[in-house]
Amino acid sequence: MPLLSADPAAFPTEPPADTHDPAVTAAHDWAAFSALDEMTDHWARPGWSDGSRAYYWMLTFPDDQRLATLAGHCQEELAPLGLDPVPTDGLHITLARVGTPGIVTPGQLDSLARDAEALLPSAFSVRAMPLAGSRGAVRLSLGPWEPLLRLHHVLAKAGSSVGLAPKKPTSAFRPHLSLAYNNRRRPAAPVVETVSGLRALPAVELSVPAVQLVELRREGRTYRWDVRRNVALG
Repeated sequence: MPLLSADPAAFPTEPPADTHDPAVTAAHDWAAFSALDEMTDHWARPGWSDGSRAYYWMLTFPDDQRLATLAGHCQEELAPLGLDPVPTDGLHITLARVGTPGIVTPGQLDSLARDAEALLPSAFSVRAMPLAGSRGAVRLSLGPWEPLLRLHHVLAKAGSSVGLAPKKPTSAFRPHLSLAYNNRRRPAAPVVETVSGLRALPAVELSVPAVQLVELRREGRTYRWDVRRNVALG
């Protein structure tokens, strides 16, 4: 699997020193977030306006009550900042973009899912917490990164085999789980301060038995999706 590399479009730009140790990746996330001077508008994304759709590989957690409870508590504490909270049934880990419905055919989706199924690693779990953020969101750190990186690498390999290689290589992948999106340019300090007070909450262990190929759409200032394929891990 390719090593992680620095990428100015990724956050954090530099990869952590150890992708196996959750404490290292969490500390690395926090160091990058707490050093920000300004946060940007997550929704100011060229080519991704209200109503846009695209196929993505994601991990979704619609029935995870512990994650929903943690997210809800954090979002209540963050509410005075005016961020856009992610709905409880919208919590997800984005893995890789596949393409748009106008370009990707149903046959390609079938081939992609079939090729991915033959390559997928065994089911695993990752820890979500503590809270940190990026230039455009407040998000949970994840760890260890290693199984997520392996999964991304396999999905990228499957995509390449059917002409749907993801735009971002595994070397630029930075796993995270967003809880709220920033919706305007603002000084980062007040957000960092609020987040710092929530970093001692207990972690949630997330089980990953399958990966979802979804048709993602933007609805105003939130994301919704329909699952097109649910592919079980090995």
